[in-house]
Amino acid sequence: MNQKKLYIDTVGCQMNVNDSERIVTMLQPLGYTQTSRRHEAKLILFNTCTVRAGAEECLLQNIANLKNLKKKRPGVLIGVAGCVAQQMGEELLQKFPWVDLVFGTHNLHLVPEMVRDAEAGRRRAETQFLDSGERLDLFPPIEGRKRVSAFVTVMQGCDNFCAYCIVPYVRGREISRRYADILDEVHELAEQGVKEVVLLGQNVNSYGLKGEQQPPFAELVRAVAAVSGIERLRFVTSHPKDMSDDLIACFADLPKLCGSLHLPAQAGNNRILQAMNRGYSREHYLETIYKLRQARPEIKITGDMIVGFPGETEAEFEETLSMMESVNYFDLFSFVYSPRPGTKAADLKDDLAKEVKLARLDRLQKLQAVHSRIHNEAYVGSIQQVLVEGLAKRHGQVSGRCDSGRIVNLAGSPALIGTLVDVKILEGYANSLLGELVNYVPASSLQTKHG
Repeated sequence: MNQKKLYIDTVGCQMNVNDSERIVTMLQPLGYTQTSRRHEAKLILFNTCTVRAGAEECLLQNIANLKNLKKKRPGVLIGVAGCVAQQMGEELLQKFPWVDLVFGTHNLHLVPEMVRDAEAGRRRAETQFLDSGERLDLFPPIEGRKRVSAFVTVMQGCDNFCAYCIVPYVRGREISRRYADILDEVHELAEQGVKEVVLLGQNVNSYGLKGEQQPPFAELVRAVAAVSGIERLRFVTSHPKDMSDDLIACFADLPKLCGSLHLPAQAGNNRILQAMNRGYSREHYLETIYKLRQARPEIKITGDMIVGFPGETEAEFEETLSMMESVNYFDLFSFVYSPRPGTKAADLKDDLAKEVKLARLDRLQKLQAVHSRIHNEAYVGSIQQVLVEGLAKRHGQVSGRCDSGRIVNLAGSPALIGTLVDVKILEGYANSLLGELVNYVPASSLQTKHG
């Protein structure tokens, strides 16, 4: 079979990253291998996010820019997947005649068939939602490559309907995957040599809460941590209202569970949180942070914040800044509010000037930059256990993550990939750390020494 190149541009959350990995797996039998060079690709695929207007606008511009490429190389195939595909569907084929295939968030299983059709000159858009029974059977494993860390989807969809968020409309309602199927996949990954598992879901800690007769998420976390060969465990993304005491206790009880948690607050003022339909108060959120730090004092908290939500006053924005001071986020993803058609917030009067929103975002991000720098500088001189995941960008270095999830680069050979090593941190940068190995003895040397 002739080898064909597949280029995927993935935008958005870990769910999209996971979906892209599955697409790569599913297209291997058709002769496709992934490339990072778009110009050499037979199939160019955009896996999209529609949570923010900017991401959607950027995608549409990227697609528009491919018109000339299609003229020069008529054989190249162009596809759109993910949330924008789910929302626009057939409209993408009409607006961009050079696009060959469009498939939504429930239609990954149709990808091989749709690519075959595209190769034969037949354009298609598939965006139908599947019912719960059908969805449960559509969790294809990711195969075909050696990995150190792997995503495992445990639930999909969202039932929260936050006022600003389009996700429930493009990802569908919540559904929890079968407990036994998840554990089977984790055991299989461990046998393949995977060392770290990341449990994945739009609201991962709502697993088992919708009457599907699955156990609570805390029980699943404990079961995955017990799998032999899995040395690290993470989960993302959690919703503050579903952060149970049993789940918090896992951070105290399970050494394999990494001391990092992504817990989006979105705002620090109660009126704004209520208008957003977040389902918790500022006080509840801060109490949850307190409990987490009681369970794991060194835990690193990351989060999301939206500035300029309709009606946000200066005093309400100041409460968001004060929450940041209280939580002391390790990292924070922050955005100016953008209305998404079809959401409740899109009907609210949004009369805050763009300049005011951008000024608030600038203040927030400068504050977070200070916090992140202090966190990173505090690592200098410490010994961190790092799971080496691959080669770094700089020649002669490898890269991995410490318990908090922070990237650590260090001098070392590819033989370190897949191992947990002790690293002394030498420098702390904006988004990464530089370290050096401490007391590392290769396994081959041990075998030689001890016969």
